[in-house]
Amino acid sequence: MSSCKKSSSFLDATNIGLTADIVFSDSVKTLGFLNGVYANINFSFRKDRYSSHGNSDIATDDAEYRYSGIAQYAVILYNGSLSPNNVLWSPNSVDFYIEPYIQIRSVNLFLSKINSAPLAASTKTRLIGEARFLRAFYYSYLLRGYGGIILVGDKVYGNDDIINLPRNTYEECVNYIVNECDEAAKLLPVDQLSQDFGRATKGACLALKSRVLLTAASPLFNGGGIVSSGPLASIIGYPTYDASRWDKAAQAALDVMNMNKYSLVVDNTTAPGYGFYSTFLNRTSPEIIFEFTQAPNRDYEGSFNPPSRSGAYNVQPTQNLVDDFDMINGKSIKDPTSGYNPANPYVNRDPRLGYTVTWNGSNYANNSGSQAPVYTYVNAPSDGYGIGSNTGYYARKMCDVNISYGNGGLTPRGEALIRYAEVLLNYAEASNEAGQTSNAISALIQLRARAGIQPGTDNLYGIPAGISQANLRLFIQKERHTEMAFEDMRFYDIRRWKIAMTVGNGFNNTMKITPKGAITPLGTAYTYQIVPSIRMHVFFPANYLMPFPQSEVLKVPLMLQNPGY
Repeated sequence: MSSCKKSSSFLDATNIGLTADIVFSDSVKTLGFLNGVYANINFSFRKDRYSSHGNSDIATDDAEYRYSGIAQYAVILYNGSLSPNNVLWSPNSVDFYIEPYIQIRSVNLFLSKINSAPLAASTKTRLIGEARFLRAFYYSYLLRGYGGIILVGDKVYGNDDIINLPRNTYEECVNYIVNECDEAAKLLPVDQLSQDFGRATKGACLALKSRVLLTAASPLFNGGGIVSSGPLASIIGYPTYDASRWDKAAQAALDVMNMNKYSLVVDNTTAPGYGFYSTFLNRTSPEIIFEFTQAPNRDYEGSFNPPSRSGAYNVQPTQNLVDDFDMINGKSIKDPTSGYNPANPYVNRDPRLGYTVTWNGSNYANNSGSQAPVYTYVNAPSDGYGIGSNTGYYARKMCDVNISYGNGGLTPRGEALIRYAEVLLNYAEASNEAGQTSNAISALIQLRARAGIQPGTDNLYGIPAGISQANLRLFIQKERHTEMAFEDMRFYDIRRWKIAMTVGNGFNNTMKITPKGAITPLGTAYTYQIVPSIRMHVFFPANYLMPFPQSEVLKVPLMLQNPGY
């Protein structure tokens, strides 16, 4: 089992001669060991997760991948070839299964040795809380990817140990993670000192609990598993539906909200929705609950920028994503009264759209540092449809408009792994499912007001008055799609909602833009044509859960494979 692997921080080949006893007899090395666990918390979020240029975002309807080779892991995730034999393509790669168990073992080793470390009792207490949170954090990724997994408790297995344990039930796993969040929260402060920024806090524990309970209440796991009987039924989810799980999820989100510690960044004065944009450009945002801290960087610009800005443009947004953004008046573009004009499709849209994608004619800093249009029309030099982008768009979520990858600028940001907007969305979804529609609408209004959407005469920001629970469910799913795009959510959301058979099969849409005349400094008119991508996405019912690597199943015979694999 991969949890047997040694920690990747202080006890690996780069630190020959170090043993656990040596590390934990030194206060600096002890802290460094736990920092090594923190160093991998962005393993799923990072944009270079696969082959240095992609993650699960490009295996959804959010974006197309720049690369299309069948051996690319992101391609395997969307083209229907995912299997127990190709899910583990390299024993040292970061993936869904290996990385969490490596870090869980590191935490267990840390907890087994921390009491012998030369640290103050109060420091030990805090570090134990952080370690327990981190263990819960890594387990949460295993749970939402696989269903019930093997809980190893506090056991520290060695490389030569033979492990043959059955998977725990889904309920046991949820209860374990929730309990760890609760216990860690008791040990952790509400605020961290400035020198400790980025470490786990009470709020991070409660927010993770909110995420886990929302997932557990969702259709895939709340009585809607791939199989409804047999030994796997209670392992891959709860065998029967229980509406009270939505109440628990709503309360968990409300517990974070009632801390009065976190808030959305609101600034509609500088520009509509500017608060949404600026949230991602500052490590100390009041909206960020837990993040992967970084030195000033241009990482997203490197991943997302078009060729003319020296970016890798690995993530290319789809028309599917663009179409889910409403108009600035809050109405859907499908509403005939919204004012949407397909011949001028980017005018008067939800401001978040312009902070999420770069479309034809969008201004963005060039490599000289000046603002200049990015042209994505057919065969436009460098960046055009079929030349650079295959969708007519480039991603720019979390990017600084004043920094291109080629101009050398840096932004003081981290990676927001959990932010307050997610908590509000969790609360809205759980409240609606629990029959508390007004509570759900209240949370959505906060998000849409911050986005720069106009309130309307009814102050509902485009939410239809008297909306039904079923329609509000769809509204919330769309709001989550637009608010959380490219934040490592969509891959899991379309699975837990059990809509992946619809949105994960077929072809994503792209925008083919053709000039009607010569391109001039004053602009020109274009024709806009929505066309399907050439890359077919295939999703089977089995794909609602990830397959365990066959090598792991062979090593642990009691660990039943997920159904369909």
